[in-house]
Amino acid sequence: MIQRSWSHRMPDGARLQADILVPEGPPPISAVLLVHGFKGFKDWGFFPHTAATLAGDGHAAVSLNFSLNGVGSRPTEFTELDAFGRNTLSRELDELLLVLRALREPGLLPLPPQRIGLLGHSRGGGGAVLAAAEVGVDALVTWAAVATFDRWSEETKAEWRKEGRIFVLNGRTGQQMPLDLSLLEDFEANRERLDVEAAAARVKAPWLILHGDEDDAVASRDARRLAQAAGASGARLHLVEGGGHTFGAVHPFQGETPEFKEALRLTRDHFRKHLLGSGS
Repeated sequence: MIQRSWSHRMPDGARLQADILVPEGPPPISAVLLVHGFKGFKDWGFFPHTAATLAGDGHAAVSLNFSLNGVGSRPTEFTELDAFGRNTLSRELDELLLVLRALREPGLLPLPPQRIGLLGHSRGGGGAVLAAAEVGVDALVTWAAVATFDRWSEETKAEWRKEGRIFVLNGRTGQQMPLDLSLLEDFEANRERLDVEAAAARVKAPWLILHGDEDDAVASRDARRLAQAAGASGARLHLVEGGGHTFGAVHPFQGETPEFKEALRLTRDHFRKHLLGSGS
């Protein structure tokens, strides 16, 4: 396995970061881009294991850190909280589209892949749906994806507008994570572009929607909403029995749980079939 890092400097100086795994031998014909969610990062829990598994199947695996996700020089710690606070949904979508364009051009991989897949988790799943609708990919898998980004109460929005910043608790680290008002203002100014359900109806790629039926962070009704919105496009919904928001996986990664094993198996089958032309 060949491993390397990639970075791209954004106009404000922040950097997109990615880890790239490429199988030994001829350049792979397919690539899968892995997209983390809110309070997530490319080195969280199951992401390195998932990337290595997909690379073992013959895909180039590209794991992304958004430029303002709050992770700096320490790859598994939130040390850039002011950057985290400045992040917006439109910025994440633009960065995701930038990486997809880079994958289609010489440079990021030994050769541009013939087919590209997207795997997004939680908020990153919503972003993956938007990107798949906007520019098109060859296969899409979402894990515990949100059906809408509008997840704040009116009371929270009122406080946000008054104070200019709110804080959300990171239950794993105990950190109070800031969210600047620019996040809310960006969402409200770009509701149409950031409408995940509307984008779901425009997704043309084969799409596997995976969600734990015991997810208490993003309820499984979001998965049903996405599947209903996708309609005739052929999205396939699979609820993982007993699965939570991360299918039982934790950080640091402690190995595959039965729920995660099921999600990963179905994901591998989906990408094999639609990116490699093999499997079930």
